[in-house]
Amino acid sequence: MSRSTRFALVLAAAAAASVACAQAQPLQLPGAQPFNAPGTHQLAPSAPGAPAPPRQPSMPAIKIAGEEAILGKALHRNGNHGEATFSKTADGYGMKLNLDGFQPDNLVEPCAVSFGDAPVPVTALGRPAGVPRYRLEASICPIVFDVLDGAFLVVEPAEPCVVQAAQCRIDPRGLWGPDARIVAGQAKETERARGAAERAVREGYRTLTAKSDPVEQRSIAREQAGFSAEREMTCRDFQREGQMGFCAARITEARAASLRARLGLNTEPKPAAKPKPRAAPKPAPLSLTPTQ
Repeated sequence: MSRSTRFALVLAAAAAASVACAQAQPLQLPGAQPFNAPGTHQLAPSAPGAPAPPRQPSMPAIKIAGEEAILGKALHRNGNHGEATFSKTADGYGMKLNLDGFQPDNLVEPCAVSFGDAPVPVTALGRPAGVPRYRLEASICPIVFDVLDGAFLVVEPAEPCVVQAAQCRIDPRGLWGPDARIVAGQAKETERARGAAERAVREGYRTLTAKSDPVEQRSIAREQAGFSAEREMTCRDFQREGQMGFCAARITEARAASLRARLGLNTEPKPAAKPKPRAAPKPAPLSLTPTQ
């Protein structure tokens, strides 16, 4: 074979190798997307200025009390007025209630109203604000209240009730809780609970604002700003509130639970785990030793 022939064959082999390489690695132009091998997946890059994906609702976990938190406990309006006892009945729950008040025509003359010696039936209204809500079925003064941790908050009626038969004006509104002796023994626990609830409320408002339109955001900002004033109005007459902060802790927990409900987060108590069935004992092995 001549030198020129061998040179031609070398050039042909080099050209073939170049074509194969071009087929295996496509030409990458400046600014073009990188090549993805078959079977691979590449996420498209977000366009400059595109909004971030919506944030999922989130809040720190908080303690949501159930009926057992007030069952059988003597609770008082503002910690020192009247007495209410929530109890189980044959048909569900009931409440014994006594309220002190003043005569309608003379608001300095005290009086008192008893709702009877037997518990008055209550009707469950679900959890519209994230905690158990009940209505006391008493015609003289229908009361709607939310169950909190060791207390309950009366949300209806909007005004005091006048019981004509007793000529007495009674006001059940506000927080019903234990007396000062019990509250004093829970001071450290109450302080921790309030701190956790405060953090949950702040995060709840932040999350609620992030998923709302500008008009709703302004309304939420007003609500958030007014919460402290509302809490102060509710708790200002609670016994030894300045030292213990019991009422403020319970009201803050109630607001956190309400925000969780508005965000669609679950506030139902987790069902108790079912006990595992016990395995039947294994039979003792038969003895192979012959008996005498």
